[in-house]
Amino acid sequence: MRDVLDDLMRWWHAGEAVGLATVTGTWKSAPRQAGAAMLVGPDGTASGSVSGGCVEGAVYELCREVAETGEAQTVRFGISDDDAFEVGLTCGGIIELFIEKVDRHTFPELPELAAAIAADRPIALVTGVTGPVAQHLLLTPDGRTGTLGGDRLDDASTDDGRGLLAAGRTAILHYGPDGQRRGDGTTLLVSSFAPPARMLVFGATDHAAAVAGIGSFLGYRVTVCDARPVFATKRRFPTADEVVVDWPHRYLTAEASAGRIDERTVACVLTHDPKFDVPVLEVALRLPLGYVGAMGSRRTHDDRLKRLREAGVTPDELARLSSPIGLDLGARTPEETAVSVAAEIVGMRWGGSGLRLTGTDGPIHADATP
Repeated sequence: MRDVLDDLMRWWHAGEAVGLATVTGTWKSAPRQAGAAMLVGPDGTASGSVSGGCVEGAVYELCREVAETGEAQTVRFGISDDDAFEVGLTCGGIIELFIEKVDRHTFPELPELAAAIAADRPIALVTGVTGPVAQHLLLTPDGRTGTLGGDRLDDASTDDGRGLLAAGRTAILHYGPDGQRRGDGTTLLVSSFAPPARMLVFGATDHAAAVAGIGSFLGYRVTVCDARPVFATKRRFPTADEVVVDWPHRYLTAEASAGRIDERTVACVLTHDPKFDVPVLEVALRLPLGYVGAMGSRRTHDDRLKRLREAGVTPDELARLSSPIGLDLGARTPEETAVSVAAEIVGMRWGGSGLRLTGTDGPIHADATP
């Protein structure tokens, strides 16, 4: 919904109704994930995408119909449906959509959602996607607004939804009439809008500048940290969200103590200097980070492992270290190396093999939880 929120709010404030289609389920090689959205405004303007272009024409007409009738619809396009091929879903995937009417009456909580997203405050939108009328519940770490139609369902989905919000995940949940998780009864879409995941780049080098740039491109909030003020400058790292002059291990320890580190955080240690990289890796490998990588030659790697063992880092902790950093792409330049690092981060996040797709078979998009 992030992509269409500005247009959605514009029509909401104007008192107009729009048709909003949201992806609630995907299978096989569907091009967009759950939570992707497309809306059609009262003047026929379309915004967003639910399939990268495959079924947008059909969805456009359904959005206009729902905006007029007010009756929500759940639709599915897939390779098993004759109509799906006609509308263009030729990738072999299956996509399920929930289409609802959105205006001031059907979604009075929308401004609160938009304000939280704009301020980078964590918030989750829980939408009931089984009835003829959508119901919404907004969840923050310490509050909620709206209702799904019953206290029992509100309470059950609040606990589960906050868990998803903490992990920054979007997911479908199923509940029975008693509020217990199971496959019958009520289906909910939980869309998490957490602040961007962080990428911590340690070492103010040319490779760090390239990694910071591709990190921003991937949507991370990038911090470059180095203890040398002559090198750690905003001018040298224009794509970074912040440039910090501090000893890397001291900065990382302080950020963890302040609660600004989570399991989505990735750390790239590019210092090439054991007096910097060994202390920060000692801290990083003991934190629940999503990825820890360190640059260096094979000789540097072996020396680094020796120093980390002497510092008391355990074998299990060392097993979390990606060193030498990146995938084997034959990279030479800092920019090519940054692509290698980014590819490894994406692959580890989604459980990719790192192999060439032309040499593999089966689904391109594995059913994986990040």
